[in-house]
Amino acid sequence: MVAAALAALSLLSLLTCGYLAWGGRAAGSPQGQRPGAPRSQPHIIFILADDQGFRDVGYHGSEIRTPTLDKLAAEGVKLENYYVQPMCTPSRSQLITGKYQIHTGLQHSIIRPTQPNCLPLDNVTLPQKLKEVGYSTHMVGKWHLGFYRRECMPTQRGFDSFFGSLLGSGDYYTHFKCDSPGICGYDLYENDNAAWDHDTGIYSTQMYTQKVQRILASHDPEKPIFLYIAYQAVHSPLQAPGRYFEHYRSINNINRRRYAAMLACLDEAINNVTLALKRYGYYENSIIIYSSDNGGQPMAGGSNWPLRGSKGTYWEGGIRAVGFVHSPLLKNKGSVCKELVHITDWFPTLITLAEGQIDEDIQLDGYDIWETISEGRRSPRVDILHNIDPIYTKAKNGSWAAGYGIWNTAIQSAIRVNHWKLLTGNPGYSDWVPPQAFSNAGPNRWHNERVSWSAGKTVWLFNITADPYERVDLSARYPEVVKQLLRRLSQFNKTAVPVRYPPKDPRSNPKLNGGVWGPWFKEDEKKKKSDKGKGASKQKNNKNKKKAS
Repeated sequence: MVAAALAALSLLSLLTCGYLAWGGRAAGSPQGQRPGAPRSQPHIIFILADDQGFRDVGYHGSEIRTPTLDKLAAEGVKLENYYVQPMCTPSRSQLITGKYQIHTGLQHSIIRPTQPNCLPLDNVTLPQKLKEVGYSTHMVGKWHLGFYRRECMPTQRGFDSFFGSLLGSGDYYTHFKCDSPGICGYDLYENDNAAWDHDTGIYSTQMYTQKVQRILASHDPEKPIFLYIAYQAVHSPLQAPGRYFEHYRSINNINRRRYAAMLACLDEAINNVTLALKRYGYYENSIIIYSSDNGGQPMAGGSNWPLRGSKGTYWEGGIRAVGFVHSPLLKNKGSVCKELVHITDWFPTLITLAEGQIDEDIQLDGYDIWETISEGRRSPRVDILHNIDPIYTKAKNGSWAAGYGIWNTAIQSAIRVNHWKLLTGNPGYSDWVPPQAFSNAGPNRWHNERVSWSAGKTVWLFNITADPYERVDLSARYPEVVKQLLRRLSQFNKTAVPVRYPPKDPRSNPKLNGGVWGPWFKEDEKKKKSDKGKGASKQKNNKNKKKAS
């Protein structure tokens, strides 16, 4: 009865005030100081964990101990209606640009190590905007936004310094990564060069934390700093120093046990970062934001229970993330924010907090949500385009007819509007994986709650407020809501740019680059080819002129 009442209420809100909000795009941020903002430019510390599951934090009921995260979140604001993207590159690109994937061309999959691809160079980035207003900008950790040419590197995209990896994963100790048999290389950088001389051979979570401590020790706390700390943990390969296994010997599942040790090490690392902020005089004027980049991967130890699905899917388990804000500057400390927040929102929020200005010609998809977080006000956001991926494997039974002539339901897409969430096409692995699935060698499908859809299904509708676990599909009950959301998808799709997903380039092989993953595309090569092409064309034209005469 409660679910039905909420469903009816959200239908009413959609068909009245909610749908009217669709006409507007993200609100721009005003220049200068807003009421309730910090009195001076705050230090901004953004910590991004990798593949942390929704359940995998103490305050969400995990058996894995995370005392630092629990304490920081309890004293700050927990974000309990917070969304990211289902994979690494998409979340990172949306954080750093404030734009949906369909507006950067990165709407399909991730950037592969051998692809001549990166975050498009015409996109202004968060660190670039912060530098404009006097911030020192530093990145430590995983980039994963492309590196095939030097202009794509972090130091060319707004960061004063960079220490970390360019790829999506790699060994935590040796920093080597094989993309395929025989295509292997070293992946640890200090600014624009391989960090052979700075590689101490220690576990990457600890190494990155030490680097952060050195940055804070050498910087003047009277001057604003932006620290983007993108930890490799808890992404596979599942590796951790031996002492972190101490509390988890009782976990039989080896992947879950290793994952727990990795998360325990990450929790300790964040404690050490927080202590450094206090020791060196930053803390009182700092804003610490913590976020996972996507949901957990159960086969690699992560748990999203009780949410449905996993990393790489558009079910809640793939896109609903652990997130919180901790800061002495918050007005409503110790609170829970249940307003709708998306990873694109950090771009305008942080620029405005930094007393920067959003250019009018930048078409953002993010909103300034500081007052929502700090003061408990309503979120300006009423919808989220989770994605439209036109080249993902099409659903066999999808059709325009199934989409009421509005949308081809063979296409993978997902959108949230107010309480409603719509999925089309093939949304990905859809099981629920309860904690009991990790009790032995699993998880495997025998331990999961299996879902058997009726043949040919390519549209799903859920009231996420009433049914956050996506157990009751309402698409047949509310066809008018389905149509409204399909129209909104169609509107978004009209603004999409072409997908950037080029084939791999053999020149990317680290063997051709001193055994290191790094930029391989040379601008002069492109120019030579272009000049050669022009010369050939000119020669051909001269021959044609002779024939004509």
